[in-house]
Amino acid sequence: MTTPLSPTPRTTVTRSRHRAVSERAELHALLEDALVAHVGVIVGDHPVVVPVAFAVDTEGPDAEGTLYIHGSVAAGWLTRAAGATVCVTVTEIDGLVLARSAFHHSVNYRSAVVIGEARAVTDPVERAHALALTVDHLVPGRTATLRPTTRKEDAATALLAVPLREASLKRRAGDPVDDEEDVAAGAWAGVLPLARAAGPVVTAADAAGVPVPDDVVARVRAWRGSH
Repeated sequence: MTTPLSPTPRTTVTRSRHRAVSERAELHALLEDALVAHVGVIVGDHPVVVPVAFAVDTEGPDAEGTLYIHGSVAAGWLTRAAGATVCVTVTEIDGLVLARSAFHHSVNYRSAVVIGEARAVTDPVERAHALALTVDHLVPGRTATLRPTTRKEDAATALLAVPLREASLKRRAGDPVDDEEDVAAGAWAGVLPLARAAGPVVTAADAAGVPVPDDVVARVRAWRGSH
């Protein structure tokens, strides 16, 4: 049975509760769209928040699926996070909300918070799966076009897994919410939509003459076609 979002007090939305989303499918959709996550962890006597590449396996081995965090073993904070409770956030900005007053300016957004105990991914099969998911999260199908990862490269890579069970999701959409007297004054208000767009592919200088692979072309088309 699927656990509803925000199943614990520490992931229960308390401010702007009307923006809370309860469907896990919406969380999965956001994690599919986003490219960067931020991870917060206590290191020694201070907190650290860093951006990371990530991937999701909704059928993964952890409760309600697994969020994989990718990094370097040289990043001490990441290796020390294993066994600790971490907070992972993902946010997509969908528009600038331009109101008639500074107070009511806002953004349209989708934002997720995932809290859980991070575990180091050490099983070779799970590691290979997680690394493939991470690459394919950036460009679907990319892993199949690459040479195998070497033992040296694998040894230099740190992978953490965080259960998706404890998560919350908030979303804002729509027009500015202005005071009645500001609306009556007749000033303009509206939304400036924002979306990710792909530019022309830039081939590396030492790959001149090599055709752009189909997986990259498909990714460009998908981003251009969706906006």
